[in-house]
Amino acid sequence: MSFAKNQILTVTIESLSSDGSGVAHKDGMALFVPDSAPGDVAEVRIVKPMKNYAFARLEKLLTPGPARRQSDCPVSGPCGGCGLRHIEYTAECEAKTRFVQDAFSRLGRLDVPVLPVIGAENTDRYRNKVQLPVGTDENGHLIAGFYAGRSHRIVLCEDCKLQPEWMNQLAKRACALLEQAGASAYNEESHTGLVRHLYMRQGWHSGERLLCFVLNGTSLPRERQLCETLQTEFALTTVLVNENTARTNVILGKNTRTVLGSGFIRDTLAGVALQMGVHEFYQVNTPAAEVLYAKAREYAALRPDDFLLDLYCGMGTIGLSMLPDCGRLLGVEVVPQAVEGAKKTAARLGLTPDKADFRCQDAGQAAAALAAEGQHPDVIVVDPPRKGCDEATLTAIVEMAPRTVVMVSCNAATAARDTRWLADHGYAPQRVQPVDLFPRTKHVEVIVWLSREK
Repeated sequence: MSFAKNQILTVTIESLSSDGSGVAHKDGMALFVPDSAPGDVAEVRIVKPMKNYAFARLEKLLTPGPARRQSDCPVSGPCGGCGLRHIEYTAECEAKTRFVQDAFSRLGRLDVPVLPVIGAENTDRYRNKVQLPVGTDENGHLIAGFYAGRSHRIVLCEDCKLQPEWMNQLAKRACALLEQAGASAYNEESHTGLVRHLYMRQGWHSGERLLCFVLNGTSLPRERQLCETLQTEFALTTVLVNENTARTNVILGKNTRTVLGSGFIRDTLAGVALQMGVHEFYQVNTPAAEVLYAKAREYAALRPDDFLLDLYCGMGTIGLSMLPDCGRLLGVEVVPQAVEGAKKTAARLGLTPDKADFRCQDAGQAAAALAAEGQHPDVIVVDPPRKGCDEATLTAIVEMAPRTVVMVSCNAATAARDTRWLADHGYAPQRVQPVDLFPRTKHVEVIVWLSREK
């Protein structure tokens, strides 16, 4: 059987795919249906037939599945950020566990225990950072929202359930003040207009608040007055302006200046006191990140005299949170601002470079250099971006021969791929622990514990 475009079929949704779509089968062929839930019986319309499978659209829900719930966000469909808001959280956790199990068994071809996902304490209002593109509505008014799936069309969301209420309120108020001041929204097609993004960040434990205007230019009209108004109304700790005049989809430019306040906010993560501006990587769900770091620390099982290498270390939080268990820490990160932040954090903690040091270098190059120097970390923690580790990094890890590797990843597929590579080169995966840092979305974090085979 082959599917035809616009063909209507009645199907039962069996499970969820890793992108959050419902999965059904018809005559042995798979159908992928967004916005559906396990157990749904529905009429679906084929929108993109392929050779052995098809993508379909939910046309009519005939019988809701037991996991289905009413979404409490009116734009969760077109926005696409909360791809799982229409199912119960217990079912979401079960699905995310299966996502990870499937990645390691099918893609990684690994027989390793994948534990049930550790669910989040807070499923709403958990984000400590948001970057909202600024545009105009059909009446020409400034709005800030989220890009619709697979597009750069802004969907206005006046109350995003994932972020604190003050961020939603500030976005609306800032757009009104910008419009009154005569500021224009950036148009990426013509590379004209001024305001590109509103960037907000909050210290989860400290409560300190940061606002940054990302501009296709150098300054805002009536800048001081506008920023002081927002600072007063929203108790902002600091207000910044970032210049990004490049024709690019990258959100932040290199130059940031402080308009009001210190230029940074303070917070703690897993007991580590931090300062951050806009360039530093910081997990967006602080309570869940602390659960993640505690589990990574458990798997590292450090000893008092151990040398710990933290690759892709960001602001150094994972390594610094583990430092009480070991003798020496070296962190490697390619973002200069993050490395400077990590060094300042270490200095504030009274740590000398022989105890905790950080290098601004590509992880693969740094790992290769350390291996060439004959340095042999006892434990390596690696937290790569979504694309995973490159082969140079993995090769250097093996050459340094640590007894334990702890991999933290936001992409189960690339984590499974890299774990397979390490398994083929002498490192046996012991356990995989998913942790839900991103409730109501399709994303899930994983920790992989590997030990050198003897």
